[in-house]
Amino acid sequence: MTAARAVFGRWAAIVLLALAGLLAGCAQPAPPGVTVLTYASPYGPGHPFSRADQEWIDWVEKESGGSIQIRPNWSGQLLSSDMSLEELRHGVADIGLITPIYSRGGTHLTRIQTGFYSGADTMPQQLALYRCMLESSPQLRAEIAGLKVLAVQGGPTVGIVTRDRRLSSLDDLQGLRLRAPTELLTVLGTLGADPVNMPMGEVYSALAKGVIDGVIAPADTFRSLHFAEVTGHFNTLVIPRGAYPARAMGQERWDRLTPEHQALLERGIAVWEAAMMTELETAWQQGYDEAVAQGIEIRGMSRSEQARFDALYLADAERNAQALGRFGIDGEAVFRTARSSLREDGAISCNEE
Repeated sequence: MTAARAVFGRWAAIVLLALAGLLAGCAQPAPPGVTVLTYASPYGPGHPFSRADQEWIDWVEKESGGSIQIRPNWSGQLLSSDMSLEELRHGVADIGLITPIYSRGGTHLTRIQTGFYSGADTMPQQLALYRCMLESSPQLRAEIAGLKVLAVQGGPTVGIVTRDRRLSSLDDLQGLRLRAPTELLTVLGTLGADPVNMPMGEVYSALAKGVIDGVIAPADTFRSLHFAEVTGHFNTLVIPRGAYPARAMGQERWDRLTPEHQALLERGIAVWEAAMMTELETAWQQGYDEAVAQGIEIRGMSRSEQARFDALYLADAERNAQALGRFGIDGEAVFRTARSSLREDGAISCNEE
């Protein structure tokens, strides 16, 4: 297929999905004086993300006195992981779960900045640090142009889950085949591991069959993905998580809202983010408790080994920031903002270069 046909195919899909979204919205006409908004998520209603989404939906409908109704599309195909930003900009849904870190193009800086969070171990720190970088970088803001961001998402720090090998130092990673996110492939390779990237949905089977020796993952996976059944060890080496915009509304649809409804949804940003943090923290604790109950050996790394990992992680992050120069993106400036905004006591204070 030629590049032109590929582009045409993607845009044709967007048009078809937009029509589907419009038809879905027209299926139940809005009562007089009520604004109906559609919300699209690829996750089922029982997922922690969706539980947080439903809490926000309930809050918006209550606070609006019924003048806003939100119709969710759970487990749907309205938004894709790699085109969600474009689809939302073109009205496939009014509001949706977006994944800019998986987008095919146009979000280079958003993806790379998720590796700048060393030392920001809590989700409130992650969200604050993202906003420092967003405030400082017109290029970061340009990557989400055409969208009104309604929530930024972080996550609990992750560790290393292994089948058979107990990890006491970073040297124990030598030769281990580990499933890892893209931003960790170079760091793990430097430590002698054999990192691979595969969909998380395939990891359980790969662990059970011995195709991989372990996975970089948070504790919630012991329960949510049943990793306690196929692994024996969890090392709590602190591996940072980054923040990114995760819920948004198309700017054109936002502009058509009344000022009162816009103000309400602005207040709802904090509500949505708090709900996500609560659900993610709960899921992490439930997974950790499951690991304990199933006899998973849990241990950490020494301070010196953690410091060694942090140094490698930051050096790799800086190289990735510099590499954005080939796209005309000043990633180094954003990296410097991130490092200067994170104080030694863990507080976030913007613009302290």
